Amino acid sequence: MEENPNYKNRSVAIVIRDGKILMERLCYKDANNGKEFFSVPGGGIEEGEPPEQTVLRELKEECGLDGTIVKPLAVIYSHGRKEYSFEVAVPDDQQAITGYDPEEAGSDNPPLREVVWKSLDEINEKDRAFLFSYGLIQVQDFYRTIVGWGDEISYPGK
Repeated sequence: MEENPNYKNRSVAIVIRDGKILMERLCYKDANNGKEFFSVPGGGIEEGEPPEQTVLRELKEECGLDGTIVKPLAVIYSHGRKEYSFEVAVPDDQQAITGYDPEEAGSDNPPLREVVWKSLDEINEKDRAFLFSYGLIQVQDFYRTIVGWGDEISYPGK
């Protein structure tokens, strides 16, 4: 895969607490016409920075949490870049806060709006699809949940 110099490689964190996933509510006015969506904490890998260091740095900046990597989940190729995902554990006594994105410093309308814990049934189908691409199915609790869904076919919008 040829990397696109306009996009940094990224690392993202899958953080689970009490059966819920740590999510960020984001809004990029230009890219998505102001539509909000949910994603997991993460961001661009700085030159010379290992993906594992990036994911922990981004989790601290965006959510105020100190994490430890449980395991790598996936490497996906998107927009000419690599995106690394990791299952990350955080201490139970730490509370997530809405932090900041240094890349958006000085912005009048930063995209990071809030951080929340969501169960799978609280996440829309489109945002869930991205979670699955990041390897959510490799997290044991969610694997059991997904296997229990059965074989019924559903497709949004039909």
